[in-house]
Amino acid sequence: MPKTSKYPKLRVSVKRGKAGQVWTSYWYDMRGTGKPDVALGNNYDAALIRWAEIHLDAPRIAGTLEEAFRAWELDAEDGLLAERLAKHTREGYAKNLRALRPVFGGARWAEVTLPVLAEYVKKRTAKARARQEMQLLSVIWGHARLHGFTDLPYPAIGMQRSRWKGLSKARTVEVHDKAFEAIYRHADQTLRDAMDIMTATGLRIEDTLRAPLSDDLALIAGKTGKEASFDLELSEVLPPIIARRKAMRGPEHLFLLAAGRKPVTYRMLADRFTQARAAAALEVPECAKLYLRDMRKRASNLAGTLREASELLQHSSEAVTRKHYRTASAKLKPVR
Repeated sequence: MPKTSKYPKLRVSVKRGKAGQVWTSYWYDMRGTGKPDVALGNNYDAALIRWAEIHLDAPRIAGTLEEAFRAWELDAEDGLLAERLAKHTREGYAKNLRALRPVFGGARWAEVTLPVLAEYVKKRTAKARARQEMQLLSVIWGHARLHGFTDLPYPAIGMQRSRWKGLSKARTVEVHDKAFEAIYRHADQTLRDAMDIMTATGLRIEDTLRAPLSDDLALIAGKTGKEASFDLELSEVLPPIIARRKAMRGPEHLFLLAAGRKPVTYRMLADRFTQARAAAALEVPECAKLYLRDMRKRASNLAGTLREASELLQHSSEAVTRKHYRTASAKLKPVR
């Protein structure tokens, strides 16, 4: 079966000068219609937007936020398709964009003011999600300015610096020993290994899934790009996991976590945790409030000091650790 182009009738013209210059232009192919080809310009993202207007008979979107939304969506360097974005980050951005699009897509830049954004946030019942949507809108707005779609500054820049303070509160749930042990009892070996890795290292779920099978458990964090390497001699749980994984026969991959012959996916791990949590909640009701990502909170609380916890979680500020992860009460010294 012949392979069809993702963008039918999109033609690329490349011309080279004698001195090595390269000029690239994009065209909508009108062969067979008796009409001349339509010039789409020399910017790939803008060309795709114009291609959609012609090929899909879509309405013109020039001068609206939808124009910037589409350009950011298709940008493989700085937009939604950028390789540096982790899978779940990209999925989160896409979800937020789906919420923004019907409200702001058809708006002109000058129509999106601070009162308009504040009213949007006010009407949103999911306040934490509303804050994330405003953060994404700020990112796309900056991308639009960089690519010439608008020269107006983001109207909520002052609010953005304060992160729309007061809209949401940090979760204060703590993974106590009793709750952790209850879920652990109902978990299979794959989930137990994941819980042990996360609570020993503070790794995010995505990094836990792609942790390599090695003697030093070294990797680069997907979200921050920071290098992480752990001294296994100081751990009671990590060496047995590595030894057991090395002794396994069958897995055709080099990841530390394994489920039979396959690497472990996020959905596989999430489903295991959901089942174990439901069973554990019958014994310890507070288990029902826990998420798999809360294992990072347990790692933070197991660390000796706030500084050690912040370093383990690779945070740029101890304030972030204190607000969102370090839920254990600080032990204060009486003065007399």
